[in-house]
Amino acid sequence: MEAEKWGRRIRAFRKLKGFTQESFAKELGVSVSVLGEVERGNRLPDEGFKNQVASILNISVDELAPPDEDRE
Repeated sequence: MEAEKWGRRIRAFRKLKGFTQESFAKELGVSVSVLGEVERGNRLPDEGFKNQVASILNISVDELAPPDEDRE
């Protein structure tokens, strides 16, 4: 569930900033299949990956993070 939320956020910000999956994966230094798995929610990104994504997108990790609304 959490992986899906992260994946949706990463995909949305990637598209908003004008990156294709291919160009973004290249910037991250990962394969398109790894990025695709993260975006589909099949793989939970680790802290390093989240930091790298935020840096490339020029946003903070807090902005990238899914909202806390249903976390109790």
